[in-house]
Amino acid sequence: MTTHDTIVRSWAELQDELFRDSWNESIRRFRSPFVYRGLSDQTYRLHTSLIRLGGDFDKLEKHLLRSFRKYGQDMAQNCSSIWHLLSIAQHYGLPTRLMDWTYSPYVALHFATANHVKYGLDGVIWVVNYQKAHNQLPEELKSHLHAEGAQAFTVELLSVLFRERNAETGSCDDSSFYDVIRSLEEFDRNIKYGEFLLFFEPPSMDERIVNQYALFSVMPNSQRAIDDWLQQHPEFYRRIIIPADLKWEFRDKLDQCNITERVLFPGLDGLSNYLRRYYSPKE
Repeated sequence: MTTHDTIVRSWAELQDELFRDSWNESIRRFRSPFVYRGLSDQTYRLHTSLIRLGGDFDKLEKHLLRSFRKYGQDMAQNCSSIWHLLSIAQHYGLPTRLMDWTYSPYVALHFATANHVKYGLDGVIWVVNYQKAHNQLPEELKSHLHAEGAQAFTVELLSVLFRERNAETGSCDDSSFYDVIRSLEEFDRNIKYGEFLLFFEPPSMDERIVNQYALFSVMPNSQRAIDDWLQQHPEFYRRIIIPADLKWEFRDKLDQCNITERVLFPGLDGLSNYLRRYYSPKE
């Protein structure tokens, strides 16, 4: 536990924490500046799937992406933008430097309570103020974001900022791939201005992205653990601890709110996972 951790003791207290500081006085509306990530075990690190791969994972990044683009179906092969390619790769389970977040506190709560095997462990919801995090961006990136009047980047905006020479070809041979990967290398060179955490919204590739209200984070250093970076910026984040003895109650109430695998993962696999969990005995 840290000073940034709040342990909730009831469903009502949880609601207060999930929506704390979401009032925007300038427009007099509830418009949250936060993104959320739910984990079934509060001891889990904010390690990207690329870091969790282990070994010389940073050296393998371009090989993973090249093979994914080369052998993937048309959706992957036609990605002339590295940001589109990374989004698709992350969405389909390839180890990448991206990390999944959501604008929805309830979707994050779902992921903190969905794994009934972990019901003996405290869960956690990471709450990050992405607007404050974006104040740490290099000036060029920050100015483009402000010019768009946006709070988070899109794949299209990043593609314009880090333009690839082969954007008009869409071919998938190795030479064009390295033109694509150069934009990621260009992005990484921004580390000379200091480390930063950038959030961007992926394309609406399918219903899962839309229903999960999803966005990704990325850093210019693929070896950097996000929680290590956040600890250097304590004003950017807090954590809501979900006690193990409350997980069943919170899970049942989420199900009644229709925040389930059946909705967040449309398809027979999501339905099957929902039914497996829903009918699992409490003991």
